[in-house]
Amino acid sequence: MKLNKRLIVLGIIFVVAAIVGKLLFVAVKSIKVDDFHKSAVIFVVDSSASNQNMLPAETKYLKTLCSILDPEDEIKILKVSEKSYLIYEGSPSDSQGITKAIEAFTKYDEKDYGTAYGEGIKKAFEHALTMKKEGFVPAVVVIGDLENEGDIAKQINWDTLPDNVKSVQQYIPELSMMFVFAHPEKLDLVKTKLNPVLGEKKLIVANEQNAQKAQRRFLEAIGR
Repeated sequence: MKLNKRLIVLGIIFVVAAIVGKLLFVAVKSIKVDDFHKSAVIFVVDSSASNQNMLPAETKYLKTLCSILDPEDEIKILKVSEKSYLIYEGSPSDSQGITKAIEAFTKYDEKDYGTAYGEGIKKAFEHALTMKKEGFVPAVVVIGDLENEGDIAKQINWDTLPDNVKSVQQYIPELSMMFVFAHPEKLDLVKTKLNPVLGEKKLIVANEQNAQKAQRRFLEAIGR
């Protein structure tokens, strides 16, 4: 009799263990592990003569943003003044290299009064397309006041920019953009023009006072 009871108890334990094991297997199987995708962040930084007083804060913000990126990510920094050109590319964790590049190529020059934002964003898109081919998820971060000064041909054309973004999205549907440190009136223009194209999750705008809070939204936009 005792042997039969033991067999029954063991049978029940075996059945319960089998059921629990199956439930655990189903639960583990249903868990989706997010794949890590390397990001390529292209910074467009205003270093024009008229924006020199804001440059230290903007540089600090750029470095803060780099500090929350992954070492496997890549960044590129384009300066915007009378002209726009690449001054750094490499790892976001290379703080010393970033500092040296910014200090060397964004010094005050009274001749650099213009703001070639249009030229800078165009080049940023070109870099984004290249990095997409290399397997990165691209994002463009524009840091500056967005004021149009100097050569009109190099400034932002707000009427054609949405179509340019749409063209890039054909090859980079996950493209995200962030505009920070501009006046709210300028940022409102950005939202009006680009929100219908990029949407709320892929377009982030923030003035200087709210720039730090925008970092979390930026990480979400690049899939972190």
